[in-house]
Amino acid sequence: MTDLISDLPTDDRPRERLLAHGPETLSDAELITILIGSGIPGKNAIQLARELLGDGLAGLRKREPAQLTKSCGMGLAKASRVIAAFEVARRLAAAESDRQPSYDADAFGRALVTACSHHVQERLGAAFLDSRHRILRQREIYVGTINHAAVSTRDVIRHALEENATAVVLYHNHPSGDPSPSAEDLMFTRKMAESLRLCDIDLADHIVIGANRFYSMRQRGQI
Repeated sequence: MTDLISDLPTDDRPRERLLAHGPETLSDAELITILIGSGIPGKNAIQLARELLGDGLAGLRKREPAQLTKSCGMGLAKASRVIAAFEVARRLAAAESDRQPSYDADAFGRALVTACSHHVQERLGAAFLDSRHRILRQREIYVGTINHAAVSTRDVIRHALEENATAVVLYHNHPSGDPSPSAEDLMFTRKMAESLRLCDIDLADHIVIGANRFYSMRQRGQI
């Protein structure tokens, strides 16, 4: 390999490739190459980046500035740029996490009416919430017949545990168009709440979806 990146063909140089084709086209080593800027005696920037990535990105993220300067021969300026980039990524991820939508019965119910009211079979799904009632994931769990969806409490609990949820919002549609819960709906909801409670998981709501409106059992005091 050439000692200088400037000796490489233009389309092989990481910075030029990023500008021409976008950062997503670059390898991890090429991205780190741009961060460190230049190599050290005996190693160009690409060679140095590959050495830094000996334990992968996760390994590089854990290293302190002193470790980087000692093991790889980098100066503090290069090491600081690498560590600063990881910290920016961490803060961005935290900010994205804070923007996860929190459960709101009215907004969630309206969205479900739009998405599910046309189904001719009864379907049951759930939204899984974290400790701040932000929605971690939403998934359909069961598709039933035209007027019945037999779901085991175990199925819901299993998915909740997989998502590490602290609360669950159940929802299902009524193909008849009337969102009023049946006696069976109320019985299943009580059973589900009791089963989840044994796993330290809260049943935050159960939404029933009709043709043009929804019914929140939490808002009606039935949970």
